[in-house]
Amino acid sequence: MKLLDQINSPKDLKSFDIVQLKVLAQEIRDEIIETVARNGGHLAPNLGVVELTLALHYVFDAPKDKIIWDVGHQSYTHKLITGRRAQFHTLRKYGGIGGFPRIDESEYDCFGTGHASTSISAALGMVIARDLAGEDYKVVAVIGDGALSAGMAYEGLNQASFLKKDLIVVLNDNRMSIAKNVGGMASYLSKIATTPVYHRLKKDVWELLGRLPDGMSDRARELVRKLKTGLKNLVVPTVLFEELGYEYIGPIDGHDLKILIDTFKAVKTMGGSIFVHVITQKGKGYLPASQNPSLFHQPGSFDKLTGKLVKTRKIPSYSEVFGKTLVSLAKKDKRIVAITAAMPDGTGLTHFRDAIPERFFDVGIAEQHAVTFAAGMALKGLRPICAIYSTFLQRGFDQLLHDVCLQNIPVIFCLDRSGVVGEDGPTHHGTFDLSYLRSMPNMVICAPKDEDELRSLLRTAIDYTKGPVAIRYPRGSGVGVPINGRPKKIKIGKAEVLESGDDGTIFAIGSMVYPSLEVSSILKAEGINFGVINARFVKPLDEQLLKQITNKPIVTVEENVLTGGFGSGVLEFLSSIGVSTPTLRIGLPDKFIEHGPRNFLLNKYGLTPKSMAAKIKKFLTSHYLCTKLYKT
Repeated sequence: MKLLDQINSPKDLKSFDIVQLKVLAQEIRDEIIETVARNGGHLAPNLGVVELTLALHYVFDAPKDKIIWDVGHQSYTHKLITGRRAQFHTLRKYGGIGGFPRIDESEYDCFGTGHASTSISAALGMVIARDLAGEDYKVVAVIGDGALSAGMAYEGLNQASFLKKDLIVVLNDNRMSIAKNVGGMASYLSKIATTPVYHRLKKDVWELLGRLPDGMSDRARELVRKLKTGLKNLVVPTVLFEELGYEYIGPIDGHDLKILIDTFKAVKTMGGSIFVHVITQKGKGYLPASQNPSLFHQPGSFDKLTGKLVKTRKIPSYSEVFGKTLVSLAKKDKRIVAITAAMPDGTGLTHFRDAIPERFFDVGIAEQHAVTFAAGMALKGLRPICAIYSTFLQRGFDQLLHDVCLQNIPVIFCLDRSGVVGEDGPTHHGTFDLSYLRSMPNMVICAPKDEDELRSLLRTAIDYTKGPVAIRYPRGSGVGVPINGRPKKIKIGKAEVLESGDDGTIFAIGSMVYPSLEVSSILKAEGINFGVINARFVKPLDEQLLKQITNKPIVTVEENVLTGGFGSGVLEFLSSIGVSTPTLRIGLPDKFIEHGPRNFLLNKYGLTPKSMAAKIKKFLTSHYLCTKLYKT
């Protein structure tokens, strides 16, 4: 019987010895590799924290003690040993366990995560609540070195230092976020991790002082405490975390279970703010993942024996088309610069990085900085292309509004992963961007119907210098249209009539345009003639065209929440001109969409052609608008 099969809660770990824990660690790695190879998911981050997770749960007493996983994409071991082992095969499947911690999934998931750099702030909040209630438990925030590039992490560190509370911060330092870490903090941590001389010197001096005669030792130790900072500055650059008021411990080997357990046992007895620096290897224990941690950060399905990814698509992805098009345009326009927030692979900007490295900027996990950084560039004549996933651009909301839109600065935002993204679930669906961007004055918002139109909208945005532009497009493959010639320039706010119809018009945006053409075909087969318009622009709308179709029913279709989205914009315009045209809005409900296959979720929420056609027929019947349909 496997040791893993004996683990139903963290309490079951505590009877194991180090040898058994090492065997368990390998069993857990095997289980993670097996499941992710089949289901997809985050592989390399989880393989890197197996021993760290086991040590934390071995020493601390969850769920009484609180362990918060920053980002949460490294929580698979945590899930396996906290009562979800039997459900682990359902990882990221619809109705199964999620790929990130969720407070509604387990009492051991004390804080839901999915975006980076939140753990310290959440942990400090729990510490304050604990102390005000007079309770006694430990709070541990586990944060990665990549997440330390975001300002929110330092806001939490700063306040915790000021309050001098009993808080434990564990830095999981694998020198990676998704791609290789960049910036000053990455360099700083590297210096600490690669300067063992200081730690040997500190240990040796401390042991020597302990052997001094009684009376002298305490005085000598006090003197060394005063010299401590000078010693560190001599051997290692100023230890930032101790300057902030933390007791710094480390760096320690994040794959040595004995060292980890001994360290956490000691830390558990200490008071005050403690910072434990742990060095791990992303992809540990699986050669393909350790050799290529970026590729295996979140692979799709793969052959676990060879490490080869299962590739099912031949059509290029939107990200790939975007990246290659940008390189082509940038070679002819030296003003173009590209910015990513630790996502060069996912956004397709690796093409730009490799071709024009001097104009490529990876700011790390720092979306707020990325937005304002781009604004400064644009004010001085550059054409910054800020490529960020839709869900992560939410983190820069105030910077978008205050630093870009208020000053009407021509920054171009390319929002990858818009709409429903699938198995990553509610923290990663890009279902709110049309709504939150529509509220911002001066912002032009557009979405292509296919990958070729993406190229044209990108060129259009670069040529437009009157203000900011946001282009949103979905995850994954394009629709397979030919890509030929130079991208065309499209007039801002100009929609495209694809089909005309006598009974009404479907006004669709982005990923919903081609499904709307299928809807039109379904309806025509039943004698209902609906036209289809590719809106292209959510803001500004093609008001002239809208006025021309107000004498017939209008149906808006979008892969965004209906609240404040594209359809709301159409209704607002119709109201402003005093027109009461019967209008049906089709989109996503006012809720957070669960994880599951993209096509399954679109079907569940009525965004497939068959479902939309049924909604339109019901809408027409209820309004007595289609005589032929009503009579039937």
